[in-house]
Amino acid sequence: MTGSAEDAVRRAVGAVIDPELRQPIAELGMVRGISVAGGTASVGIVLTIVGCPAAERISADVRAAAASVPGVTDVALEVGVMSPAERRELTERLRGGRAAREMPFGGDSLTRVIAVTSGKGGVGKSTVTANLAVALAGRGLSVGLVDADVHGFSIPGLLGLVDEDGNVPQPTRIDDLMLPPVAYGVKAISIGMFLRRSGGEAPVGAVAWRGPMLHRTVQQFLTDVFFGDLDVLLLDMPPGTGDIAISVGQLLPNADVVVVTTPQSAASDVAVRSGLVARQTGQRVVGVVENMSAMVLPDGTTFDLFGAGGGAEVADALAAGGEAVAVLASIPLSPALRADGDAGTPIVVAHPEDPAAVAITALAARLAAEPRGLAGRSLPFRPN
Repeated sequence: MTGSAEDAVRRAVGAVIDPELRQPIAELGMVRGISVAGGTASVGIVLTIVGCPAAERISADVRAAAASVPGVTDVALEVGVMSPAERRELTERLRGGRAAREMPFGGDSLTRVIAVTSGKGGVGKSTVTANLAVALAGRGLSVGLVDADVHGFSIPGLLGLVDEDGNVPQPTRIDDLMLPPVAYGVKAISIGMFLRRSGGEAPVGAVAWRGPMLHRTVQQFLTDVFFGDLDVLLLDMPPGTGDIAISVGQLLPNADVVVVTTPQSAASDVAVRSGLVARQTGQRVVGVVENMSAMVLPDGTTFDLFGAGGGAEVADALAAGGEAVAVLASIPLSPALRADGDAGTPIVVAHPEDPAAVAITALAARLAAEPRGLAGRSLPFRPN
């Protein structure tokens, strides 16, 4: 075997994608010595940390990549771990020149940030957000999801990130960076990933925090979690207009806001307030989603369990200041939407033909088609 064979093995191995960082391992500095002799390819790689949860998958992918090179009949793989200096170099490279704990979604970011809000709890905001994230990822977009509902987190369960004992996988840590778990193509972070169950018992402690801790948690999610280059970052906001709504308004004043309500006036009247507070912080209300709207029964009649017209009422009230606000989607009541959420399988994947899934998929298409607001942002271009 010649040097060209070693080059071929190096190219094949270097193209293997790290499943957490979503980048080729050659670009991450994980490939070490490679040699080929007598049909055996000797390959050395290093993992980012001891006990890397993706170790088995990376090793298997590297073996397969090396074995795919013509003339290679056997692969001898040696796996090591990065030194502290190598990890520091990697984290600096991942930050792209940003200082530690610097906000990556600030004014110059090209990532579209969408905060999904509601006035009241129980209107299906988290279910809509989780399915919207998966539908956007299904369109080929790079999507991140922050579960900002710290007290009432539910995103891990809705995305199926819960094992049989009720535990959620914790983010992998590389020094001071956290790599979020990925489900259905969505990179998600939630405080629920840091609370542990044991043998199906109740959670070890509840989140009973006040303003400063809530602000710090959301800020850490936005600065210390490595999402990579995102097209869209969704935030599942807590209901109401409390501490987190104010913190997100301060941290992400360029965010777009989608208000979720149900058709009934008791929900729509309160939902208006969440839009008004978002607007006061400089955010832009891009539209309203009416959830739990009329369900079409088998005989063709409709069933308005929660009344009708709430979404339009919210949109009209928020447009009173002269800024147009549209009803982006009307999602009908759906037993499958509830059942799939309980099962941890988004309905847009499990039952894409369901009317609720169709409505959410259309919502994703509509939001994806809207141009990003670039007013006041510095674009990363320099004249020659």
